[in-house]
Amino acid sequence: MSSAIHSRAIDKAFAKMTILGFDIERLKKDLKHGNTGGISPEELAQVLEGTKKELKVWQYIAETIEKNN
Repeated sequence: MSSAIHSRAIDKAFAKMTILGFDIERLKKDLKHGNTGGISPEELAQVLEGTKKELKVWQYIAETIEKNN
C-alpha cells in the first residue's frame, strides 16, 4: 500500500471516529432532555447504542490500518 493511500485511509478513519463521537454526545443530550424528534426514547436509545457499536468498529479499522504501516 502506498504511503499516501495509507495516510488518507487513517485520516478518514479518524475523521469518522470524531464525527461519531459528536453524534454520541448529541444523542446522549437528546435523550437526557427528551428531544426525540418524533421517535420514542427507547428507539433513540437504540440509535445511540448502534452509534456506539459503529464507533468501536471504526476504532478497530483505524488500529488495523495503523498496524499495517
